[in-house]
Amino acid sequence: MSTRIVIRDLCKKFGKTVAVDRIDLEVPAGSLFFLLGPSGCGKTTLLRMLAGFTDPDSGSIRFGDFDVTRLPANQRNCGMVFQSYALWPHMTVFENVAFGLRVRKVSGDDIRKRVDAALANVQMTPYAQRKTNELSGGQQQRVALARALVIEPTLLLLDEPLSNLDAKLRLEMRSQIRQVCKQANITAVYVTHDQKEALSMADGMAVLREGKVVQTGDPRALYDRPNSRFVADFLGETNFITAQVVGRDDGAALLETPLGKLRSTAFPESLPHGGNVTCSIRPETIHILRNAATGPTGNVFSARRGETMFLGEMAQHQFSLADDTRIKVFELNPRQPVGEQPMLQLAVDPRDVVILQD
Repeated sequence: MSTRIVIRDLCKKFGKTVAVDRIDLEVPAGSLFFLLGPSGCGKTTLLRMLAGFTDPDSGSIRFGDFDVTRLPANQRNCGMVFQSYALWPHMTVFENVAFGLRVRKVSGDDIRKRVDAALANVQMTPYAQRKTNELSGGQQQRVALARALVIEPTLLLLDEPLSNLDAKLRLEMRSQIRQVCKQANITAVYVTHDQKEALSMADGMAVLREGKVVQTGDPRALYDRPNSRFVADFLGETNFITAQVVGRDDGAALLETPLGKLRSTAFPESLPHGGNVTCSIRPETIHILRNAATGPTGNVFSARRGETMFLGEMAQHQFSLADDTRIKVFELNPRQPVGEQPMLQLAVDPRDVVILQD
C-alpha cells in the first residue's frame, strides 16, 4: 500500500549555509513526485533527510501516520536508487537484488520468488546470473531499480538515476521507471536538475531555489503558469517581456508592451489594475501569420525577421521589435520558409501571455 508523505517546517544548516529553509511539502500516496532545481538548491539534502541519512535541525517528516523525523535510516524501509547505482561488481545480478532481503533474513524460497518477480518487472530475467560489470548502463540502472523495489519499501527515493546515461537511453528509461513505479503502486520521490525529465515523468513536482520551495503543482500547471521569472526560465525557454498594466476588460488584463497592446488572461488574482510587470511568453505559443485570414485573432503584432535555425521537427526563429527587443519563436513541423519580407505578423493567444508574480 502506498504512503503519503508530509513535511512540515523542515530546516537543515551546514555551518552558516542554509541548505533546507523551512520547507512545507506534501507528496500524495502513490505519486511519482519530483524535486527539481539547480545545483545547490537543497533537493539532495531534502532527499537524504527523507531517507534518514541526514538529520534535520528542526521540523518533521511523516510517512502516513508515522513520525519518522528521528527514525534511523535502517528502520524507515526506504528503497534508494543512487546516481552511481552502487552495485556490487563481484556479485551476480540475482545476488545484488537479493542482498537487501538477505540482510532482512528473508527465507531462501521467498528470496527467489521476490527476486525473480523484481527482475521480471524490469525485464532483466535473462541476465540474472551475469556480473553487473558485464552490463550496459541502462541494464545496471534497471538492476538498481529492482534491488530498491524488491524489499517492498514504504518509499522509493531516486537521486538523479539517469544522469550517467546517454541521451537516447535516458529517453527510454524515463517511461520504464514511471511504468515500474506505477505497477508497484509505490510513492516515489525523484531528484533531478533536468526539467525535461521532470516534465515528462512527474505526477507532481516542487521547484526549489536556495533551500526554499518556490512553486509546486503538476508539470503542465508549472510549465504553463509559472509564478515567477525563476520558474519560467528554469522549466524551459521563454520570452520575458516588460509590460505596464493599463486596465481590465472582460476578464483580461490590458497591457502596454514592446509588442504593442496585449491582452492576458493568465495572471495572479492579486494583480493590481496598474503598474509595471513582467510577462512570460513561451516561444512555441507565438504563431507566424503567413495567411492573416486563417491566423489566430487578438494579440497580433509586427516584428522584424532575423535568423532561423532548422532542427528537423522544429524551426527556431529570431525576431526583433521596434525597440530592438528580441523574441524567440519555435515553429513545430515547419513546412515553408518564413519568406524574404523583412516584417511579419505574429500572434499569441491571451492565455499564453503569463503575467508573473515576481
